[in-house]
Amino acid sequence: MSSLAWKNLIHDRVRLTVTLTGIVFSLVLILVQFGLFLGFLDTSGNIIAHGKADLWISATGIPHVNAGAPIPERRRYQALSIPGVTRVDRFILQFNPWKLPGGSFEQVQVAGFDLEGGMGGPWNITAGAVDDLRGEDTVMIDELYKDKLGVRGLGETFEFNGHRARVVGFTRGIRSFTTSPYVFTSVKNGLNYSRVKGDQTVFLVVRLAPGADLLDVQRRLRQSVRGVDVYTTAELLAKTRFYWIVRTGAGVTTLIGAFLGLIVGMVVVAQTIYAATVDHIREFGTLKAMGAGNGYVYRVIIQQAIMSAAMGYAVAITAGYFIARKSETGNAAILLPGEMALATFALAVLMCAGASILSIRKATTIDPALVFKG
Repeated sequence: MSSLAWKNLIHDRVRLTVTLTGIVFSLVLILVQFGLFLGFLDTSGNIIAHGKADLWISATGIPHVNAGAPIPERRRYQALSIPGVTRVDRFILQFNPWKLPGGSFEQVQVAGFDLEGGMGGPWNITAGAVDDLRGEDTVMIDELYKDKLGVRGLGETFEFNGHRARVVGFTRGIRSFTTSPYVFTSVKNGLNYSRVKGDQTVFLVVRLAPGADLLDVQRRLRQSVRGVDVYTTAELLAKTRFYWIVRTGAGVTTLIGAFLGLIVGMVVVAQTIYAATVDHIREFGTLKAMGAGNGYVYRVIIQQAIMSAAMGYAVAITAGYFIARKSETGNAAILLPGEMALATFALAVLMCAGASILSIRKATTIDPALVFKG
């Protein structure tokens, strides 16, 4: 049976090429769009996901993590009094101007964190170390934004919101959804670079003792620390992602593109498989005249669809892999995890099998006597 399906498939190589082109185009579009969506999810909340904090204390009513407002630093001592809390650090996250070598300014986000606790600090460090930020006026940026910020190498000095800033380290892959790069520094330097007063902070990041009940501590903080909101990491991450992905429309647009790719692929594959079935209608009539049942015809056509899906997927996943690798050096990351690759293969099979439904109906309603007609 598989031999018959394969022969039918390769009989007209031009049509097979058209079919595979439609499948590949559809799958690559789906991979790229869903990959962008996953990239947006990762980028929009990466500062939270990698923050190493259990709870975040912020000003009331902030729409997302990048829109924090100053709160009194004394709230830190109130939070430390709650059972189950082992550490509470200040975290500064605020937009500020970075002066380029030519004299113009680029908006960046200062991320000032406590070097001892490490909550809110950088990750994927490729040059320098966190300890290098102990120096006066020291900062760390991501390699992706070196050109954007006019940075050529370590040790260079810039003006950051009217203060001196010396680059002592680089990270890799820490993107900002707002396109304003993160500039990591100590809390002390962060206060100088930002508009936050010395007795204020933007966030308080909380670490719990091992075994402490997260929701119970959150409830106690909400009762004891007035005039603030208290979020778990998961809650603040979801809130931030919802804002950037849904309310801005960025994520919705990418998902629409993915579904359009699916529809285009199904239309092209359905038309091609239907045409191929019509071209071989006499062969199917011969099979039925020889006693083949509808089930046999179903299996032949579905096998053709699965073979088409497998060949198209092999090309598409290869192209998708190279596109994803290329995006690593760009501002918008395209993520292609293993689970997504497997799901795309299943989708390719379902798409091709679903597209073959019309042709199956045509083949199974053929009159076996057709083979004897001139």
